[in-house]
Amino acid sequence: MHQDLAEVLLDEETIAERVDQLAKQLAARLDDVATREEPIVMLPVLTGSLVFTADLIRRLPHKLRLDVVTVSSYPGTATSSTGAAIHSPLPEDLDGRHVVVVDDIFDTGRTMELLDGELRAAGASGVTSVVLLAKPARHEVELRPDLVGFEIPDAFVVGYGLDYDGLYRNLPCIGTLRPELIR
Repeated sequence: MHQDLAEVLLDEETIAERVDQLAKQLAARLDDVATREEPIVMLPVLTGSLVFTADLIRRLPHKLRLDVVTVSSYPGTATSSTGAAIHSPLPEDLDGRHVVVVDDIFDTGRTMELLDGELRAAGASGVTSVVLLAKPARHEVELRPDLVGFEIPDAFVVGYGLDYDGLYRNLPCIGTLRPELIR
């Protein structure tokens, strides 16, 4: 699969180091809202954030509840966002709980904006957002993630959970595909 990449933007070691840093930053933020009685609700956005979430939560010392939500913005072979839509129910019992939304990429911001509003409407006492990647050139909303792993140029990327047509999620690095492979 590496041969399908035009360029590696972030190698495995760089990603691991930054995930360590993000976990420390997130843990410090959660120290202020964590209680012994109520676990933090971790809410990864499927499917792209699974790898990032797995690495992130293993580094957090807090009591966590892991739920998931499915939101699509890039169906199939699309390489630009078609708009965010929630395709699964939000977790139950969010009233008074702090939710951490974990996403792979903050592109236009529509996914995070949609989830932030829905979670607050469902009674979450607070929402913290953590994204692995952000594309500042593409932001369309005022809301910004609380924690960002890396800012990247406006390029379609794969690897470390991010896919093209369901493929390349298992690459340990993040890179761009060779142009001839994109339909």
